[in-house]
Amino acid sequence: MLTEERHAYILERLKADGIVKSQQLMEALHCSEATIRRDLQQLSQEGLLKRIHGGAKRIYQVDEELSNIEKTVKNVQEKTTIGKLASSLIGEQDVIYLDAGTTTAAVIPFLKEKNITVVTNGVQHASLLADHHIRTYLLGGEIKHSTKAIIGAGALSGLANYRFDKVFLGMNGIDLEFGCTTPDLEEASLKKLAHQQSALTYVLADHTKWNKVNFTKVCDIDEVTIITDSKYSNLDVYKEKTDILEAQQ
Repeated sequence: MLTEERHAYILERLKADGIVKSQQLMEALHCSEATIRRDLQQLSQEGLLKRIHGGAKRIYQVDEELSNIEKTVKNVQEKTTIGKLASSLIGEQDVIYLDAGTTTAAVIPFLKEKNITVVTNGVQHASLLADHHIRTYLLGGEIKHSTKAIIGAGALSGLANYRFDKVFLGMNGIDLEFGCTTPDLEEASLKKLAHQQSALTYVLADHTKWNKVNFTKVCDIDEVTIITDSKYSNLDVYKEKTDILEAQQ
């Protein structure tokens, strides 16, 4: 295979998966470790990828945030399976924080029979929880129009008064190097504080969030357990760094 063909294949795999392992490339391209090393080095020098131990990763641009309406229609089945698995981790009389977002909202239908207390910054979340007769506290503050999340100093001040058994956070990006990230600085501040005040933190993220980087870091991936669907092909790379629970459809 020509050098150009190998390079095209490597970049195609990076575009699809975000990360490639040298061993995988050797097997797929039927070439030696030295050849793959040279290919990755050349592509790195051209600014097309970043070398990591045992392979390479895609170079990212910071993603923009979608609105709640746009998010609601994406990956509905995956979010449902994630929500069901997340709900199974919530015990009787648990006090939890449920972050705003469409993936965390998928937990709510599975909470109907649970005797729990929920604090949330999601306006729509609070309404749905109240419909299920679940004891619910809605943080006060400014409503962010695009996501219907409560943000700002008032929300942070209110959140500071609570402690949680478990926290369930939505996240826009998960990356080995840059950790868990989200576009909005004020939402990130709430996520970070909730994480700090919980015994356990779970990040709910479907396969489209892996190998994505956003503007503001919330935490490192080794600080949380990530609940995801099983469609992302390179989870093994992340399992070396963090705990992952895979929701099966």
